[in-house]
Amino acid sequence: MLTSPHKRYLTSFCLLITLVFGMSAAQSAMARMAPTSFADLVEAQKDTVVNVYTTQKVQPQKRRQFNGPPSFFDEFFGQQGQRPAQKRSSLGSGVITSADGYILTNNHVVENSEEINVRLANHEEYAAIVIGRDKMTDLALIKITPKSPLRFANMGNSQQLRVGDWVVAIGNPFGFEQTVTAGIVSGKGRNLGGGSYENFIQTDASINPGNSGGPLFNLEGEMVGINTAIYSRSGGNIGIGFAIPVNTAKNVMGQLKARGTVTRGWLGVHIQTVNQDIAEQFGLDRPYGALVGQVVPEGPADKGGLKPGDIILEFQNQELSKMSMLPTLVAQAPINTEVSLIIFRKGKEQKISVTIGKLETETPLTRQAQLETAALGLTLQDLNKDLAETIGLDTHTGVIVTNVEPFTPAASAGFSRGDIILEINQVMVTDLAGFSEKLSKLTKSPKILFLIKRGETTRYMIMKNQ
Repeated sequence: MLTSPHKRYLTSFCLLITLVFGMSAAQSAMARMAPTSFADLVEAQKDTVVNVYTTQKVQPQKRRQFNGPPSFFDEFFGQQGQRPAQKRSSLGSGVITSADGYILTNNHVVENSEEINVRLANHEEYAAIVIGRDKMTDLALIKITPKSPLRFANMGNSQQLRVGDWVVAIGNPFGFEQTVTAGIVSGKGRNLGGGSYENFIQTDASINPGNSGGPLFNLEGEMVGINTAIYSRSGGNIGIGFAIPVNTAKNVMGQLKARGTVTRGWLGVHIQTVNQDIAEQFGLDRPYGALVGQVVPEGPADKGGLKPGDIILEFQNQELSKMSMLPTLVAQAPINTEVSLIIFRKGKEQKISVTIGKLETETPLTRQAQLETAALGLTLQDLNKDLAETIGLDTHTGVIVTNVEPFTPAASAGFSRGDIILEINQVMVTDLAGFSEKLSKLTKSPKILFLIKRGETTRYMIMKNQ
């Protein structure tokens, strides 16, 4: 709480800003300081938040009334004691996005529901229909037909959020309607391992079961996220919650509203994180960007000139501080538009242009005398036609890993049986002889860069040469 001297100092400070820079600058300065209350913000935005509750039929598993083989008792009590289907209810939150009743929520709140009902802040209740759902971002758009125009949330720009900014969550945790919690943005660009398009805002504003689908507001009263997940071992809040950025939500909502489905841009590459070891190996000054492990033949990236080993540093003038940023940016790019990329290739930055394609499905990338390398812990074999056909590969050249010794550099690097080694230090490997020759020249190298193929994807791996 501010003491009187502190209040006088704050008032004088804001008065000085007002005189020098004008009222808008003073208001901006006030917004950045710790607020004494969120009451005005909540009063202005509470009517935009709704309670979403759904019901679905749950078919219980069949159960036997008695142990032992089927008998007279099974016939008497029915087919293996099957119980009638039951209804299960679930609670969530949502946010009104238009005066005529469009509501944004999480896909997992309404998925597989037979009935969806919405309760407004004034306790009016409406049946809702699903306009569209998107599993990849866990967003859904539903619609009610209200008696009168509704108050709706204004959408902000999540790109402008900074770690440390104040945010307010409103929702229905555990069924307690219109619950308000506040905190700060704890992190940005979080990926929980649930999909390619995760780019969560992390916040310590309390988020609990039932908050899902509710809005996250900034101090200007703009919606900056959709509360979606918590990280918890107990099922309750421990100060780590996650929200979908509103910029992602706007893109998905617009498409769901227009046609009920989402179309995504496609670049046609498989990428991986650039860590410190990879940055050093490729000659990059710091670890950032997205390393291209494989390029889809005849895909947009291939036609634009991207190659395996390129590191994408920027997409449409936006630096990729994390690899996870790229899939979201590509997905939101309009189909058939030309985008600019800054890439790092063989020690130099280059600018190239690529025309974004349409993602139809998760496109598969298709492509396995023995050599033992005791120092590395690998056993390798030439890939020939018979072996390739046996394991279903469409290529007959390369070196396949047949064994990895535990507690060796290869095991520590993550090699597995069945991996196909394609390159060593960015030089192609086609057989054991080439592999052995290249390896013999790297005996003094502290780290070795491999390009391997595992399943249907390729990736770079760093092995410490002990």
